[in-house]
Amino acid sequence: MATALTYPFMVTEDEGGFFLLTFPDVPEALTDGRSRQEAESGALDCLLAALGGYIEARRDLPLPRRRKGDGRVALPPLAAAKLALYQAMREEAVTQVELSKRTGRDQKDIRRLLDLDHRSHIGLVEDALEKLGRRLVVSVERAA
Repeated sequence: MATALTYPFMVTEDEGGFFLLTFPDVPEALTDGRSRQEAESGALDCLLAALGGYIEARRDLPLPRRRKGDGRVALPPLAAAKLALYQAMREEAVTQVELSKRTGRDQKDIRRLLDLDHRSHIGLVEDALEKLGRRLVVSVERAA
C-alpha cells in the first residue's frame, strides 16, 4: 500500500442546519455537527472506526482516490502502518495464525497489531511488515 492514507471528505448542510461530513471513498464513515467545525472535529474518529470495521469484516480497505473535496484527513502514522499490515496480509493470503508463526509472537499480539485502538509499538508493526516482504517508510513534510 504505497498510497498515502489521506482521505478527502465532503461537508453538506441539511435542512435542519446540521453539517454532514462524509468520505466518498469510505461510505461507512460519516459524522455530523451543529457547525462545520464540529463536524470536522469528528472526522478522524469516524474514519478510523469505519476502517476498523473493514478489518473486523475482513474486507479489502478502500484506498483514497485523488479527488477534490472540502478537506482531507490524514491518518496517524501508527494507524496507517497497521492498515498497511492488514492489507499486506490480505494480498499475501496470510492469516493471523501464519503471521504469528512468522514473527514468533503470540496470536493475541498479532490481533493487537491490527487493532486501530491499541497503542502498539510501531517497531512491532514494522517487523511484521518485513515478514510479509514490505518496508515501512516514513516521510516528513512541512506543515501548511
